Amino acid sequence: MITFAVSEEKNRWLRERMAQLAVAETDLDERFVRSSGAGGQHVNKSSTCVYLKHKPTGLEVKCMAERSQSLNRFLARRQLLEKIAASRGEATPRGDRQERIRKQKAKQRKRAVLKQSPPVGGADD
Repeated sequence: MITFAVSEEKNRWLRERMAQLAVAETDLDERFVRSSGAGGQHVNKSSTCVYLKHKPTGLEVKCMAERSQSLNRFLARRQLLEKIAASRGEATPRGDRQERIRKQKAKQRKRAVLKQSPPVGGADD
């Protein structure tokens, strides 16, 4: 297994998560392309953007969040594993966060509707 420029704990977590989802390194098609954005000459001369494709499912991820290729490789794998888990119907941290936000917005809409509705049994009865 490849180790990335992150803590050993994060590398271990990635290996365990890949084993849980039955994703092997051989299932991944990895390519490196030039990033865009801030970074000046470094970004223009090095290929730090990581493109990952999971061959069995066809899911793709492109990561250029950091200036380091090794960090982007780790982050791309983490994003891909989250996508694979979501496609299988498993709960993911991002999905949980989106569900919590959806509930908050529904509650706010309900309060706004109640605030705008006319009072029941007004003074002119």
